[in-house]
Amino acid sequence: MRFSPFRLSLTAALMAVGIAGAQAQTQRVVPESKAQVQLSFAPVVRQTAGSVVNVYASRSEKRQNAAMEEYFRRFFGDNAPGVPRGRSQSSLGSGVIVDPSGLVITNNHVIENMNEVKVALADRREFAADILLRDQRTDIAVLKLKDATNLQAIELGDSEALQVGDIVLAIGNPFGVGQTVTQGIVSALARTQVGISDYQFFIQTDAAINPGNSGGALIDMNGRVVGINTAIYSRSGGSIGIGFAVPSSMVKVVLNSAKGGAKNVVRPWLGARLQPVDGDIASGLGLERPTGVLVTAVYDKGPAAEAGLKRGDAILMVDGQPVDNPDSFGYRFTLKGTQGEAPLTILRGGKQTTLQVKLTPPPENPKREPVQGRARTPFAGATLVNMSPAVADELQIEVADDGVVVADLEDRSVAASVGFEKGDQIVAINGERLTSTKDADRLINRNGGYWEITVSRGGRVFTTVLGR
Repeated sequence: MRFSPFRLSLTAALMAVGIAGAQAQTQRVVPESKAQVQLSFAPVVRQTAGSVVNVYASRSEKRQNAAMEEYFRRFFGDNAPGVPRGRSQSSLGSGVIVDPSGLVITNNHVIENMNEVKVALADRREFAADILLRDQRTDIAVLKLKDATNLQAIELGDSEALQVGDIVLAIGNPFGVGQTVTQGIVSALARTQVGISDYQFFIQTDAAINPGNSGGALIDMNGRVVGINTAIYSRSGGSIGIGFAVPSSMVKVVLNSAKGGAKNVVRPWLGARLQPVDGDIASGLGLERPTGVLVTAVYDKGPAAEAGLKRGDAILMVDGQPVDNPDSFGYRFTLKGTQGEAPLTILRGGKQTTLQVKLTPPPENPKREPVQGRARTPFAGATLVNMSPAVADELQIEVADDGVVVADLEDRSVAASVGFEKGDQIVAINGERLTSTKDADRLINRNGGYWEITVSRGGRVFTTVLGR
């Protein structure tokens, strides 16, 4: 499940109820009296709750035998025993209206694999919604309400300004019981290694979050969304006070892509391979503690190579923001967009220096030139494309100089049943190496009933033999 934090400062609450002598909104103060502790968050809730919605998603699969279904229906009616039924799936979550035109942010996992989405507003109106963009890597999706008017939108705040200890509210629809508000604090920032999505850099909060809160708002005391609630840590399935939210800074990246008409989020490409800095590496680099990321490879003609980044360099900061592992580097680098340059502070030979890295999307060179696996082959249902930095970034695999990759795989296809996975690099067929999809097309068509296929997956190379 997933959640988002709203940053509340006690000072803002004091000002909302007219307490004389309240400090500036940006200043944090500890309650000094019982009266201050008894202050209410109701003004912030009234300001924001109307922007939080319920998201209902479903998927109906087509029946497998349409002719047989029509036969039964014609003679026995729709509800007769023996009429083949299609299978359906459904999910329930929360969302946040972030634009009066009807744009709604939710979690990708709420609407993943679904083809019908409905949104119920706090005032009980319901609207169908189109899915503008799904981003699995951040677990954020953008919806567009159809024919909706008089919407209450909420502003996305600055998650970079959050501090541990700030008060936040979580608003959503836990367990489908209806809109619910819970209160807590920011327990931690920049949480990585959580295992939720590719861009792991979460706000942690102890505000109660439960199933159904996914996609809801985490709100600060200024009444702004500072996070989208996304997941919880739980042994029972209920809240134990450890919830995680995608920071609003990353949400803005996804939202801006959707506003620009993009179907996918385009991210900057570094053109280098990174690994964490552990204690031994830190000692070897002369660092007082493990921090930064180590460059283990630099790809020719990429932005890193052009900027002068070298194998063995340690990247310590992105535009002045420290990074502690590849996850935090990916987050900080993605926030810079795909235009201009990003300053990287590196450590080389015991000295710190700054390199300006060009911000550019990963190139699609060579072109994909997709090949569909043909029937009566192990590749039936698979789409093979040429390897490129763009393909490698999309599938989250290591870039190779050339080769052929499984870019798509149909459910319950021959290729899926054989064991192929998206991102597999097909290295060779019957001992002949593949350098392009032209090779793949030729070898698949030429082959008879014997298949010896060499695959590279996650750094491991293996060969499987099929047929006689």
